[in-house]
Amino acid sequence: MTWARTPPMGWNSWDCYGTTVTEAEVLANARFMAEHLAPSGWDTVVVDIDWSDPDARPHGYVEDARLVLDAHGYPQPAPGRFPSAADGTGFTALAAQVHALGLRFGVHVLRGVPRRAVAAALPVPGDGGWTTADLADPTSTCPWNGHMVGLDHTHPGAQDWLDGLVAQLASWGVDLVKVDDMLAPFHADAVAAWGTAIARSGRDIVLSLSPGTRLSTEHLPVLREHAQMWRVCDDLWDRWEDVHANFARLARWAPHQRPGGWADADMLPLGRIGIRAERGEDRSSRLTPDEQRTLLTLWVMARSPLMMGGDLPTSDPATIALLTTPAVGHVLRTGTDGRELLREPAGDEHDSGEVVVWAARAGDGSGSVYVAVFWTGAHPRTERLPLTALLGDADAGRGPWAVRDLWSGADLPDPVVTTHEPLGSIDLDVPPHGVRWVELHHPHHRQEP
Repeated sequence: MTWARTPPMGWNSWDCYGTTVTEAEVLANARFMAEHLAPSGWDTVVVDIDWSDPDARPHGYVEDARLVLDAHGYPQPAPGRFPSAADGTGFTALAAQVHALGLRFGVHVLRGVPRRAVAAALPVPGDGGWTTADLADPTSTCPWNGHMVGLDHTHPGAQDWLDGLVAQLASWGVDLVKVDDMLAPFHADAVAAWGTAIARSGRDIVLSLSPGTRLSTEHLPVLREHAQMWRVCDDLWDRWEDVHANFARLARWAPHQRPGGWADADMLPLGRIGIRAERGEDRSSRLTPDEQRTLLTLWVMARSPLMMGGDLPTSDPATIALLTTPAVGHVLRTGTDGRELLREPAGDEHDSGEVVVWAARAGDGSGSVYVAVFWTGAHPRTERLPLTALLGDADAGRGPWAVRDLWSGADLPDPVVTTHEPLGSIDLDVPPHGVRWVELHHPHHRQEP
């Protein structure tokens, strides 16, 4: 795998369009990304679930959907929603238009084989003489979408059928495939089969797995061997409690991040979401501006992939400015050793929040350190942190240290105080549910994201 050496950054249709996105909407988001976000590192466009359902509707799945399938039972784009697929070439034309913009193209696939293909006993590619009815496992079903049944991976025809599906995706020009219903429960056989099929396809395709409800780090060997992205939570929406719950998950997973294998904290429910989505009405994200900065900072410090969930062309300028803040892409791509240093209750009887501190090191050898000080309480707070707690005892003494705010890009005036702590400390005012994100650097060796 060559292009997931750093966490992927892109757009996914789920939060804004659910199962109903159209070709025109995909292209509108791709063009906006190419013009406004690509210089900041955003480069992937993903069509989420049910693109083969001609009757897809907002707020749920169509029961016994009339999925568009080919002669082997492989899903095809519904031509009414994706007109360029009407000639039988699938997503080839759409992928080519996305690639022409300098971007990558991804699609969603649900684990298993379509029920309609099983009922029709369609032929499986290869010399085995199998049909889709032979290789299905009707006991293995998705609890929230009934369109598929699992594959029996002990049957030799199952890998043949899956190899053919991935070969088709590769022929269309797919660069990322998000395979759903894989991790909760954990289907190790399906993960391995998908990894094998992608390797056999001959195309550099990123394998993204979801959802990650209660995903254990014990699965790391299988995940790292076969996939490049894996979700560590259920669907995340524009609610503070969803963001807050990922503090603990990302603290658990951040030490295991490495090139080509990324724990994924889910899409960013920012900007204009809910247009025709699964949940909620057409709206702008309900997260406050401070909560949005908290979400992005935490995801970046933990090196989670970033997949924007809001419709880019109709999201507000403040959201686009947030996504294109220079530090977002720079720290995500180049930061190392992101980790939680501290998580403690405030000890305030009037506010039950926690102070959470993360740090990561610059990857250029400059010695700079990125620090995020989060405050989960409901009222503003001033936090004083010793430099030794942020840099370690040895590095703290190698000053002088200057401090730059990574969200604004501004240097902080005289931010390091020498009282109370022998090697100095830093005072930061943190808003409710908010973050202060700074770079500690030597004055003449600052990075320029």
